[in-house]
Amino acid sequence: MRPAASGQLTVSRASLDDWNTVVRGWAAGEGWNPGLRDADAFFAQDPEGFFLGRVDGEPVSAISVVNYGERYAFLGFYLVRPDQRGRGHGYATWRTALGHAGDRTVGLDGVVAQQDNYRRSGFEFVHRTLRFAGRVPAGEGPGRTGGPEHVLPADSVGRAAVTAYDSACHPADRPHFVAAWLGAPGHRALVRVVDGRVTGYGVARPADEGVKIGPLFADTRADAEALFDALTASEDGGLVMIDVPEPNTEAVALAQQRGLEPVFETARMYTGPVREFAREKIFGVTTLELG
Repeated sequence: MRPAASGQLTVSRASLDDWNTVVRGWAAGEGWNPGLRDADAFFAQDPEGFFLGRVDGEPVSAISVVNYGERYAFLGFYLVRPDQRGRGHGYATWRTALGHAGDRTVGLDGVVAQQDNYRRSGFEFVHRTLRFAGRVPAGEGPGRTGGPEHVLPADSVGRAAVTAYDSACHPADRPHFVAAWLGAPGHRALVRVVDGRVTGYGVARPADEGVKIGPLFADTRADAEALFDALTASEDGGLVMIDVPEPNTEAVALAQQRGLEPVFETARMYTGPVREFAREKIFGVTTLELG
C-alpha cells in the first residue's frame, strides 16, 4: 500500500489507547464532560466501531459507529479538531465510519449546531434530550430523609436480571456493554426490587467534573426517585448530571424537583425504524455517545 501524500486525510480504526488519549481530551474540550472509564465499556460492545482521521499521522477527526446486533447502530463522538475544521475532514471520516453500520438503522444524539446536517444525511428528529445539572445536598429533598426503600446493589439480583431490564428499555440488546458498564471501576450500579421484581436500575459514574447518572430506567417515578436518591446520597454538594428525554415529563419533573437545571440539549435522531422499547421507563439515558 502506498503511503498517503502529505496533507492527505486517511481514516482507520482507532485503538482503545487512541480513544482514551485523543477523543477524551477533545470531548472534554467541547464541554461534554465524559466519564472517566467510558471508553473501556464502549469498546466492550464493538471494538471495531471507532475511527480516527489522520493527516501526516496526526489525529484530526474522530467518530464512533457502534453496532448492536444485526439491526441497530449508534453514532457518536463526531469531532474535528478545532484547528482542522472547514477542510472536509469530518465528513470524510463520517462516510467511512457509517459503512461499518451496513444496512442497520443508525441513531444519534445530535448537538443543535449539527442537526440540519444530520437531517440532510437521512436522520429524522424524534425528541429532544435535556442535560440537567446541579448540586444535590445529601439527605435533603423529597423522599430523601428516610433513605431509599428497596434499593440494592445491582450484583445482588444477578447480571442477567439487569441485562433483561436494560433490553426492555433500549432499541437493541447490549449484554456486553451492560456487563462492562456495571463492572467498571468507580461505577456504582443499583437496582430497585419490589415484591421480588426488578422495577428499575441506575448507574452513577465519576466524570471529569462531578458525577453522571446513566442509565436511570424505572417502572414509575417513585422507582426512579428512590434510585436517584440512592445514587446521589453520597454526593454532598457535588455536581450531578443526568440526560433526560424531554417527552418523559415525569423524568423532567424529577430532575427539576431535585434542584437540577437544564444546561445542554441534543436531539435523538434515527435513519429508520427501531424496535419497540419502553420509552416511558427512561428517566435518564445511558450516554449521549452510545445511546
